[in-house]
Amino acid sequence: MFWWRERREVGDWFVDLAFTDVAGGVSTGGRSSLNLAGHVGDDADAVATNRARVADALELPASALNFMAQVHGADVAVLPCDPAPSADAQIGADFDQALVVLVADCTPVLLYATDRPLVAAVHAGRPGMVAGVVPNTVQKMRSLGAADLRAVVGPSVCGRCYEVPDEMRSVAAQQFPASHAVSWSGTAAIDVAGGVVSQLHDLGVPLDWVPGCTREEQKLFSHRRDHGAGRFAGVVALRRNAA
Repeated sequence: MFWWRERREVGDWFVDLAFTDVAGGVSTGGRSSLNLAGHVGDDADAVATNRARVADALELPASALNFMAQVHGADVAVLPCDPAPSADAQIGADFDQALVVLVADCTPVLLYATDRPLVAAVHAGRPGMVAGVVPNTVQKMRSLGAADLRAVVGPSVCGRCYEVPDEMRSVAAQQFPASHAVSWSGTAAIDVAGGVVSQLHDLGVPLDWVPGCTREEQKLFSHRRDHGAGRFAGVVALRRNAA
């Protein structure tokens, strides 16, 4: 169920951070088995069951999972929002609420503050990386009073596997040179995660980068490998320490 999961103590609370994988669900076909997305043609009951299983593993009710309507932009929503925000980043300060980002090649980024209870989940595809969704989220969290931030960058398609036209690579690399990549066959490619990591470095945000290329790893969903693929998740939640 979890590709990576870690609990980090922060003052009087802790942050639960995780990236799911493909195992442990009930979906079938290209979405087998832990698809968490409702927009990829999967059975709605299967998606609901999968989400409930993830929530249960996190010791939360399914209603505590907060999803976004991701649009490959740079808008940042601050929770609570009803209905789900149309954005590619969400920030929350409520305990026992999980912020979720869905991906299948794009880069998931989880952020948390060490000086106050504040967390964020970010969806950074190529358009969002270029548009600055990660810097926008960092700036918004700082405007909300977070002076000391940390980030975890999740698995995504690697630069060798993300072949693009030369012009597209040039546009991205002009702004973020770290995103310049070459594919396995020597053609133009983009390293979105590399660009995101460089953005966080420039913003002075320490980070951990969880390894894994979605196209190469069968335990992760990949739209480039299979256009009928499901979506895995990055999840971050604020939790209180036991009294």
